Amino acid sequence: MHRATILRSLAETGTATPPRRLTELAAELGIPPADLIAVAGHPVPAELLPPERDPEVVGQFAYRVSHCGHSQLVALEAFVRSLPRVAAPGPPVRHPRPYPRPAETRFAATLGELIRNRGFTIRELPFLGLSRSTLYGMVWRWEPNRHRRLQLCAVAGPLGWTLPDLFAVADEPYSEGLRPMVHCHHLGRVFTAAVPLSTAQLIETAKEADRLSVRADHGAWQPVSQGFAEECPDFL
Repeated sequence: MHRATILRSLAETGTATPPRRLTELAAELGIPPADLIAVAGHPVPAELLPPERDPEVVGQFAYRVSHCGHSQLVALEAFVRSLPRVAAPGPPVRHPRPYPRPAETRFAATLGELIRNRGFTIRELPFLGLSRSTLYGMVWRWEPNRHRRLQLCAVAGPLGWTLPDLFAVADEPYSEGLRPMVHCHHLGRVFTAAVPLSTAQLIETAKEADRLSVRADHGAWQPVSQGFAEECPDFL
C-alpha cells in the first residue's frame, strides 16, 4: 500500500490499529513511533516523550541549530546520537494546557502532539516564516483554506517530516512543485534525534551547533533564522 494511503488512513481511523502495530509501521515508514501513535489518535507512551527540560534552553537550542547548513546538520545529528542517553532523566513533558485553546479538529490536535513530541511548544520553535498567532490557530482549528499548503510547507521541516507525508496526514493535496519555506526535514531530524536529551545535553549540542555554523554571537536573542531550505538536496 502506498505510504500516503497508509498515513491518511491512520489519521482518519487509526484508533482501531493497536499501538504495537503502529510501532512496527513506524519502523517500516521511517517515522518516529511517537509521531505515528499520535497520528493514529492514541496516547503517546511516556517512555517515547522528552524529559522535562528548561524551556528557554529548548528555544535557544532550536534557534541555534537552525543556523546549520545541510552538511553541518548531518554532523550535528551524528553528534546528538553519540551522546549518552540518561537512564531516568525525569518526567516527560505533558503540560495540561500548552496552547491557549484546546484543539477542535483532528489534524490540529495531531499537529500539536507532533510539536510536543519534540519537547517544544510554539514558543520554542525556530522562525518558520509564520506569525505566532497563525501557528496557534493551526493547533486550534484546521479547516481548508488557501493558506494551508503554505503553512504545511513551513512546519514540516522542523518536525522532521517530508512534505508528502505531512500533507497526507493533513488530507491536503500535495504537488511536487511545493517546497519548504525556511527549513527542510533535515533540521527536524536533529530535533527528533535530540528528544531524549537533558537540558545540559541540549546546551552542549547548541554549543556544537555554533561551532559548526560559525554563528556570530550577538549577545541577545534574535528571532530570525537563516534557513537552508532552498539548498535542500532533496529538492535540487
